[in-house]
Amino acid sequence: MAFDSLAAFLSMGGYAPYVWPAYGATLLLLLGVVCHLRLERRRLWRELHRRARRERHQSRDGGTTP
Repeated sequence: MAFDSLAAFLSMGGYAPYVWPAYGATLLLLLGVVCHLRLERRRLWRELHRRARRERHQSRDGGTTP
């Protein structure tokens, strides 16, 4: 094992002030990307359902648009 104890692991050989914020920033960015993708997916599905409803409505009305 590279570290003798949990404290040695957490201190990262004296580089903890650089290592842990980098891990934290990476985690936050990945979570942000996942949240953004989920919101975009939800928006896209709503738009597709809206278009499908509009097309069904237009086909029932004979396809006339103002």
